[in-house]
Amino acid sequence: MDPLLHTPMPGVKATKVVYRSTNARGEANTVSGTVLVPAAPWLGKRPVVGYAVGTHGLGDAFAPSQEMSNGTETEASMVSGLLGRGWAVAVTDYEGLGTPGQHTYMVGPAMGHAVLDVLRAATRLPGGSLAADAPMAVWGYSQGGAAAAWAAQLHPSYAPELPLVGVAAGGVPADVLAVARHLDGGAFFGLAVAALIGLDAAHPELDLNGYLNDVGRQLLQDNKDDSLIGLVTGFALKNLADITTTNPLEAADWQDRFAHSRLGATAPSVPVLLYHGELDEIIPYGLGTALRDRYCAHGVPVQWQSFPATDHITGVLLAAAPATDWLATRFHGRPPLTTCP
Repeated sequence: MDPLLHTPMPGVKATKVVYRSTNARGEANTVSGTVLVPAAPWLGKRPVVGYAVGTHGLGDAFAPSQEMSNGTETEASMVSGLLGRGWAVAVTDYEGLGTPGQHTYMVGPAMGHAVLDVLRAATRLPGGSLAADAPMAVWGYSQGGAAAAWAAQLHPSYAPELPLVGVAAGGVPADVLAVARHLDGGAFFGLAVAALIGLDAAHPELDLNGYLNDVGRQLLQDNKDDSLIGLVTGFALKNLADITTTNPLEAADWQDRFAHSRLGATAPSVPVLLYHGELDEIIPYGLGTALRDRYCAHGVPVQWQSFPATDHITGVLLAAAPATDWLATRFHGRPPLTTCP
């Protein structure tokens, strides 16, 4: 089948995969995804990109593998651009999207594991054509940017055998707690609620339900499997005080778990492209520059690029071609450029 449907990309073999990964507590879990390989011959070992999608929603109906099958995948143009270069693409659904359980939305370690493990799965398909030592890269924006950056940080300890050559991450919510506070009371407050749901799913001892009032319990029940649009419209202009009796963002155990998903404490072992829209209304620009500075302080070769985007979505559109070109430089083995001081 052609999972991109309306995208003009003939000659692509798509395989739905279900693979073993690791959750945020270090326990084995099961994650699904899709591996796409162009049918056209490739001289040598075909490069593989682990593509991490941005926020789709919380329910299984919005898993990337399902969206691609339906022809409704909003990031199909980015995926098709990678396939058009002749590269294979491995797309994870993340934990809890397409497999049992609640999606652990924005929980960094779980997302990073899922991205790295879909690359492993891509090279282990029965009768597959992808080599385990083929050059690999990771790319993502927004939620996908965080997942890509977590894959970069976890790679040296979790999957050192993967021949990763670079990671591109844009619009990165590097500090989810800071993002949640920024969104409280605004048009995109539903994304902060989704992060609370995701963290609670990863760490049930946090007991999100115990912080909610009756209004909050009903809203979460109505939206726990909703799409991105449903989350945004369902919680727009509300704030935590409207749905809770006690603010979980101020609780020590919640802050501790949010800290475990904060990026920048450890160094990726590969070159990194970071980019951010200058007027991003969802992920503050300063979070992007702060992550850049932390990686530079670790000695990581970071290429930083800002875009004159007036909103979050424009950032992904403006950066698509430059990010794809940057991945090509990594696959061609060119020396990495860095904008670090």
